[in-house]
Amino acid sequence: MSDLTMFDLTGKVAVVTGGNGGLGLGMAMGLANAGANIVVAARNKQKSDQAVTEIQATGVKAVTVTVDMTKEEDIRRMVEESLNAFGQIDILVNNAGVSVRKQPQEISAQEWDDVLDVNLRAVFLASKEVYPNMKSQGAGKIINIGSMYSIFGSDWVAPYSASKGGLVQLTKSLAVAWASDNIQVNAILPGWFMTELTSVIPVRDPARYENINRRIPLGRWGDAAELRGAAVFLASQASTYVTGSALSVDGGYSSA
Repeated sequence: MSDLTMFDLTGKVAVVTGGNGGLGLGMAMGLANAGANIVVAARNKQKSDQAVTEIQATGVKAVTVTVDMTKEEDIRRMVEESLNAFGQIDILVNNAGVSVRKQPQEISAQEWDDVLDVNLRAVFLASKEVYPNMKSQGAGKIINIGSMYSIFGSDWVAPYSASKGGLVQLTKSLAVAWASDNIQVNAILPGWFMTELTSVIPVRDPARYENINRRIPLGRWGDAAELRGAAVFLASQASTYVTGSALSVDGGYSSA
């Protein structure tokens, strides 16, 4: 296998949750440019249809599945519809995420559960649902999207931090459990990227925004396209001996 074909995803099928915008769409585009067919799994069908049009422009096939990641039956249907569309699932990118920005003492039990349900419980359920197909195929790649808050604590997104810290431990556990099935499970820990979730920070908390900028050695927030390389690497044959890892893509933030 040549160095270039190691990153070739032609004929592979990737399911990307939350793949209709932000980091999810950025990674979906990266996988598509490497040759993978894409299932965009998200709640907003209109937005997903727009994403599919953009993805199809790369020359691959793409479909949408409308899914509420808090519902186990929806997650099961997401996998069934993906298999019906393409006959296989080679790559699962668990990217869907939500957050509540409040001080811990202000967060309700329901808000806590809402965040953990999407950011952690759904990752487990989706991974569990694709497992039989990946096992029967003899290979699979699961990529879980964490955060800098997988590493650091936070005063204003406690449930998000807890979910993303737990996601790294789930990643390691699934990697160990499924290694004998040739399923590699890894995490990407994005640093500060400008997305729908974070775009309010410069306006709502400009002092925090400036402090973050000063902390990043590269001196800027990331662009969604800059996650493409990490996603393609972890989805491809280039990473067959990489499992249980958490790859920081953060402009040096976690090293500063």
